[in-house]
Formats: sequence, C-alpha cells, structure tokens
Amino acid sequence: MAQGGPPTRSATTTTRTSTFSDEDVIPEEDSTEVTKLFSVRLRAWKHAVGYLEDYIEATEKLHKETSKDYSKVLKTVSHPLKESDHFDQSLGGVAGMFDNIRSNTQGISNSHEETAKALKGSILPLFNRLHQEIKNKSKELAKGAGKGSKLVDKARKTTKKHIEVLGQQTANFDTIGGKVEAQNDPYVLQRQVYHRLNRQVMEENNNRQDLLSVQNSFASFEAHILQSIQQGMGQFNTVVSKQAEATKAMYGDMVGTSQRIPRDFEWNGFLKRNIGVLIDPEAPTRSVQNITFPNQNHRATQPLIAGSLDRKSKLQMGRYKTSYYAVTPSKYLHEFSTDDDFAKDPSPDLSLFLPDCVISAIQGEKFAVKGKDMSKNKIGIKGITTHEYSFKAHTAPDAGKWWNVIRAAAGQVTQEPPGEGDESVVSSPVDTMKTGSGSSTAPTTTTTEQSSPAVQTPNITDVEKSMSPIEATTIDDVARQDSPAALATAPATEHAQKAS
Repeated sequence: MAQGGPPTRSATTTTRTSTFSDEDVIPEEDSTEVTKLFSVRLRAWKHAVGYLEDYIEATEKLHKETSKDYSKVLKTVSHPLKESDHFDQSLGGVAGMFDNIRSNTQGISNSHEETAKALKGSILPLFNRLHQEIKNKSKELAKGAGKGSKLVDKARKTTKKHIEVLGQQTANFDTIGGKVEAQNDPYVLQRQVYHRLNRQVMEENNNRQDLLSVQNSFASFEAHILQSIQQGMGQFNTVVSKQAEATKAMYGDMVGTSQRIPRDFEWNGFLKRNIGVLIDPEAPTRSVQNITFPNQNHRATQPLIAGSLDRKSKLQMGRYKTSYYAVTPSKYLHEFSTDDDFAKDPSPDLSLFLPDCVISAIQGEKFAVKGKDMSKNKIGIKGITTHEYSFKAHTAPDAGKWWNVIRAAAGQVTQEPPGEGDESVVSSPVDTMKTGSGSSTAPTTTTTEQSSPAVQTPNITDVEKSMSPIEATTIDDVARQDSPAALATAPATEHAQKAS
C-alpha cells in the first residue's frame, strides 16, 4: 500500500504490512519551532517599536522639564535591543538606527512647550498604533499557526498511541498463538493506525501551508513596520525642526538613518540566518492540468462541433467578425469571444437554441440561422427580438460541416439562401403560433394586402417624390418583393444581381 494515501479495502485476504518506522511516522522535528521563531521575532519588533514610543514620550517630557532631565531620554535607548540576534548588527539596519539615535540624543538641549504638545498629540499615537498592530499580529499567529501546530502534536500523539497498541497486540498474537479479542485484532488495529495517520498527515500539511502563508506575509508586514517607523520619524523631524539649528541637524540625521534602511534589509538578513528553519517558498504549486473533478469530460460537455466562424456584425458596418463557436449536445449554438477558459469567465455572448431556430440553405462558405438570443438571462423575457445571423466559414468544406451539425438540431430548414444578417423582428404570440403551425409567409402577405388598402404602389410612389433616390429605391424594392409575382421571380432576380 502507498504511504501517501489512506488504506483501501481489498477483496482478498492478503495481509498488509506497514513500511513505516516510528521515525517516519512521528517526525522528530518540533511542529511549533517555526511558530515560536515568528513569535519571538514579533516580540523583537514590538520591543523595537516600544523603544521608539519610550523615546518620543521622554522627548516630550524633556521639552517640559528643561535640559537637565534630558538624560532620562538617553536612558530609554541606552540598553541594547532585546532579541538583538534578530537584527543585523552591521551598519544600515535597525540596530544601527538605534546607535545613531543614542549618539544624537546626547547633543540635544533646550526645548519648547509647543514642541512637547506636538510630539504628544501627533507623533506618539502613530507608534502606539504600530505597537498595537504588532500585538494583534502576535495574537493572530497564536490563534492561527500556533493552533495548527497544537493540532499536529495532538494528531501525532494519537497516531503514536495506536502504533504502540498495535505493537502490543501483535506481540500477544505471536505469544498466545493468535487468540485475541475482536477489538484487539491486529488487522483492525492496523486499519485504525492508517486512519489516524491519514488525519495526522492532513494536519501536518495544513499546518505547513499555514506557516508558509505566515512566512510570506511577514516580509510585507515588516516592510510596513519600517515604513511606519520612517513616516513617524519624518513627522518627528517636522516638529523638532522648529528648534535650534543644531538640534534640527541631529534629528535630521536620525531620520536619515532610519529612512536609508531598505525595507527588505532586515528580512533578507533574517532569511540568511534562519535558512535551515524557514519553509522553502520554491516548493511546486498546484496546476489546473493535474486536477480532475466529477463529471469532467462528460458526454454532455463535449461539443458536437467547435471552432472559429465569421459572423456579420451590424455594429461594424456589415463586416464579418471572427469569434469562437460551439454546438453542444444540449442543442445550443454558443458564441464566445475566445476559446481561452482562463483569461475571463467564458460566458456566451450569443446563445441560440437550435430547435427553435431556422437554418437557411448553404451557399458556398455562407449560411444563416434565424432565432432568438437566449444568453444573458434572456430566457422567459417577453418581446425577445428574433434575428437572422449570417455566418461564414473559412472554407466551403468547413461550412458544410457546420451546416450539417446545425441542420440536425435545428427546428426548421429552408431552401432560401442566406440573407444580409442581423435582421430583427420582435416576436409576438401570433408569430409564434404561425411558426409553430408551419404556415407559410405567402398567405400572410396576401391577407395584409387585402386588409390594408393604404399600402399600395401608387402611395409609395407619392412618398418617393419627397425622398432621396436611395430611400425611394429601397421602398420600391420592398414593395416589389412583398408582391406575389415578386415572390415567384425572386430566385431569378437574385441570380441576375449576382451576375451583374
């Protein structure tokens, strides 16, 4: 049986033997080691910010109590940083910043009450908020990664306990000749060990992922700490610049030292010093190509035909636009802007339910489909416009393939050649009834002419006088096309127009 997965039941009675040793099942590493390291590091940053808070408070008091009390300010930063091993001791880091603060503080003297009020009202709260952020981060670490480490330890203890019970019962089995109680059957105990081991591995993997997330977030969090320190020191410089020129120069030197710290300086040093403890961020990540899911590649998900077609677009002055199309087993013709499933959510730009559509005859590379767009939650909406969509394939054989697939699913097939496309007619209950009963358009045209005497050729001619030649020609063509004689001679006229 593979070590990575849970045990599976077998139809045979072969005995499974574990290939694990105690060292493999229960690692000797401390699951809380990384969490403790981060906790101590947060405490180090908290004390560093606490040093700055003390410094601002002492400076505010110094501006009140005269220069003789300014020595108290120096005492707040006279001690080395706690957890100093978490900071780079070379110049250019946090430790060097505090050395600079101590040296410049000795040269500061004389202050004003206004400066003290400004320090207390604007600078100190910034560091107080930063201090609280670090405390909150410590609590988050304890509740998140710390809790996960405890779960790992608990799972390991449980696994170890069941392994020990298994060892005892297998020894009894060998000693008493195989007579054991049902609940102490080594076969049952081994399956229980696999169950606990699987839960242990899940907790270990979850804890590892949590610790990796915490580790990745620490870089940006420490950059935020340094950024906040730099901002606070910058404001601090603005307040104390009202003092004497010498004092202004000393504070400016302190700010310059803090702002020259690269935001990844301490983090990079921390990584180098703890490379053997921290998690390797270069571990391989998941890939969509390696993931399977229920009903993947079900027959209902496989298109009957798919590929690129050109469709005449009314928005682009009648020019063809290339899109990706697919005819599905659900008898829909879907249009997508691309065949890429990852760039954006592949919602159809156009969806035609083919049983409700009419497909024209094929003409070379072209054919047309007349129907209603059912995409974008248009199903059930009254007054959906029926369009005739003109398509063009890349080659005539490709057009034949598309036409055959669509014809098999379409509700009606006509022998009429494809039209201009994007001609819209608002559906009505009467149209739906006529279409459903299979009535032709010729009787409808005849009825309209008899019941509406106002629509006559002479009247159209009168209107033509007030219209442009193009508009008059269009109306005249419509009138001729609607007449019964024109319907009979339409194919010959179309052929003559193509020849010209």
